[in-house]
Amino acid sequence: MDRAPGLSVRLKLTLSYAGFVMLAGVLLLVAGWVFLTRVPHVGLVFHPDYRLPVLRAFAPIAATVLTFLLVFGLLGGWLLAGRMLAPLTRITHATRMATSDSLSHRIRLPGRRDEFRELADAFDAMLARLEEHVAEQRRFAANASHELRTPLAISKTLLDVARSDPHRDTRALIDRLHAVNTRAIDLTDALLLLSRAGQRSFPREPVDLSLLAEEATETLLPLAERHGVTIETRGEPASTTGSPTLLLQVTTNLVHNAIVHNLPGQGTVRVDTAVHPRTVALTVENTGEPITPERASTLVEPFRRGTERVHTDHAGVGLGLAIVKTITQAHDGTLTLTPRPAGGLRVTVELPGTTAPRVPQDGRGGLR
Repeated sequence: MDRAPGLSVRLKLTLSYAGFVMLAGVLLLVAGWVFLTRVPHVGLVFHPDYRLPVLRAFAPIAATVLTFLLVFGLLGGWLLAGRMLAPLTRITHATRMATSDSLSHRIRLPGRRDEFRELADAFDAMLARLEEHVAEQRRFAANASHELRTPLAISKTLLDVARSDPHRDTRALIDRLHAVNTRAIDLTDALLLLSRAGQRSFPREPVDLSLLAEEATETLLPLAERHGVTIETRGEPASTTGSPTLLLQVTTNLVHNAIVHNLPGQGTVRVDTAVHPRTVALTVENTGEPITPERASTLVEPFRRGTERVHTDHAGVGLGLAIVKTITQAHDGTLTLTPRPAGGLRVTVELPGTTAPRVPQDGRGGLR
């Protein structure tokens, strides 16, 4: 924003300090003059015309005092204002560094806590989060570009092959192009969903996670039967507030991942809902190949997959858990990934609850 030039804050503070010092000096001199000329003094007898000589003697002294106070106020105010505004100068320097894409710079203002230190600490925390966010966005853009480039490159190769051999059977080519384009469309839809969820621009209404769990498992039951995976759903009504569509996407993604990253022919998926004192939880756990805690902590990053082998004919686009994380954070919730000792993963989404906690009637335990 273009602004007209004006006085600096330091100069304004200096003039303010000097003005207050001058005002105090004038009031002090006036009080002295009134005391000297208007108040009766015991043992002193003044000539009727004594005020004029006194004024002539008092005026030079008053002028000297006021001049001293003016110089003292200006110099002292300038130094004091500079010392008080020094932290603000460092904050301004850090801000300019941040605008030039140097997000690694920190203020780290020393000293005891005050308003400037609190501002500096808040600014450092903002820079840290902004740097992390920018780095994550850059990684995401690079991964998204790579993932989108792959199906486009495959499509171009298939079309080049068809052009070079016009007598070739096009049925297999069309099927392959259809599969590649479907994956590209799925990836684009996932990227759009990820962006919209991150903006938190969605209406909120009461949602029961147990109903969403039932709907997601019913939708994915044919996929589970095709891969020989058993789904178990139980729990209690768990009410929260949010977007039913986005929270259904969370549940669907978790159940889908639990099915495809499972043991074919003998795997199990358990979907559970629970109510805690202030939150409600959706837990999805599955059997499967062992996952290390270090590996589990990276699964929420875009385009990360749990295992090298995915037991399905549609491997997805690598954004399932990234979408779950973004939607969960947009609903002020937390996402926890815990590897199971016997293999597989336990994923828990915890959201703010809207109902009082209730003690479940039957005991429930996790997969062992």
